[in-house]
Amino acid sequence: MNTDSKDICIVTVCDNHFTVMLAVLIKSIEINHLSNGIIHIHIVDDGIHATNKLKIVNSIDQKNIKITWLPIKEVIPKGVALPLDASSFPLNVYVRLFIPYFVPKTYSRAIYLDVDMVVKKDISLLWNTAINGKIIAGVVDRLNIVGGAWGGITNYLELGLAPDTKYFNSGLLIMDLEKWRKTELSLEILACISKHQQFANFPDQYGLNVIFANQWFELDQRWNTYATSNEENPYIIHFIGRKPIYSSYENNEDYKNEFFHYFNLTKWADFKQKKEYNRLFFKLLNRSQKSIKKLFRII
Repeated sequence: MNTDSKDICIVTVCDNHFTVMLAVLIKSIEINHLSNGIIHIHIVDDGIHATNKLKIVNSIDQKNIKITWLPIKEVIPKGVALPLDASSFPLNVYVRLFIPYFVPKTYSRAIYLDVDMVVKKDISLLWNTAINGKIIAGVVDRLNIVGGAWGGITNYLELGLAPDTKYFNSGLLIMDLEKWRKTELSLEILACISKHQQFANFPDQYGLNVIFANQWFELDQRWNTYATSNEENPYIIHFIGRKPIYSSYENNEDYKNEFFHYFNLTKWADFKQKKEYNRLFFKLLNRSQKSIKKLFRII
């Protein structure tokens, strides 16, 4: 499949807690897709309830959006051990590392999007962006460089990286699937994270930045605009930190209004913002699940 194909391949992953954000993400993609062609969205399902799946399907124009549901157990290769890191991120963050293998081989390219995003630009413009022969493309993280802060690569010297090596956010990626499939990159990234867990505060992002250091294509920053910023013309808004589904949301208010604009076009009219304790509970739950798996050697 050529990168200039009218059909577009998008991948995301979601659990039941964030299904309303998934609905908003898909609706925003649909509304702002002005060119021809079908958007194929592969959703890795990490326990989404059947009623919520139905709400998502009923929220979109199924002529232009085609959804494929993929149970998470089917996309993690058998025998692959995921790093049981100490972060509060769920294990589903590692799904993006296996996209080249579970997306149909008819696709030579895929766009990965975190579920906590709103797309305001025609996604076909991103789809058709040339990445100059690189395997992966992304946007510079708010930390900017590996030596920028605790969330970067704090052991960069040990890894032979210069402190000003650029550091990208893994929430939006363009992936050259054909090139990736010819490598052992997925296993290399997992091995890197496992070896340096004490430094991997953002585990998948850490591994990707170590393995692809100085070997990735930098996209326009507007394709991954963080909700902490004040960019007037974001192409994609990324709700890092507290999400607009929480009453404790504290970032750009205009971006929050954008979220609820698309929210009002979905089947979630009865939704109410969640309290802060809900957010903290799920972070604690993620940590606890990893600890239990580690204790009983469950992978």
